[in-house]
Amino acid sequence: MARRKRTSQVLEKAVRRAASINSINPTLNLGNGLTLPAFSTLIETMRTRENLYNTALSNLDKLYQEMLQTERELADMAEHMLLGVATQYGKSSVEYGMAGGVPKNQRRKGLRGESPVSNLQQPSFIADVNGNGSKNGNQNGNKAATTS
Repeated sequence: MARRKRTSQVLEKAVRRAASINSINPTLNLGNGLTLPAFSTLIETMRTRENLYNTALSNLDKLYQEMLQTERELADMAEHMLLGVATQYGKSSVEYGMAGGVPKNQRRKGLRGESPVSNLQQPSFIADVNGNGSKNGNQNGNKAATTS
């Protein structure tokens, strides 16, 4: 997604104001450096800087897209390099492990139909909720209320 370019409402307002003041007197001088030519110069400076900023954003977007493309190419080549090592030395070789792969003979193998969680011991709070180890047959572990 392209970065959002900047527009200045202050610049737009200043351009309108300069046009209005120009209709009063093109060489208006209000003292203390407040002249229409100085105002127009500052407006142009702002316009130039805003254009430079927006151009820089466009260039940055272009560089970012080029970087992402190169990153995809690098990932693809890294995968091909590992597959090349596997082809030349085998997936169970030490060289394959040195290249960053997991040698075939070192991979963990799970039993079919068994989830990885079922290999773990069940925590005690789950046993209590399931009714295992509860007191007086009550599933939440509290003593059953007795009524007379």
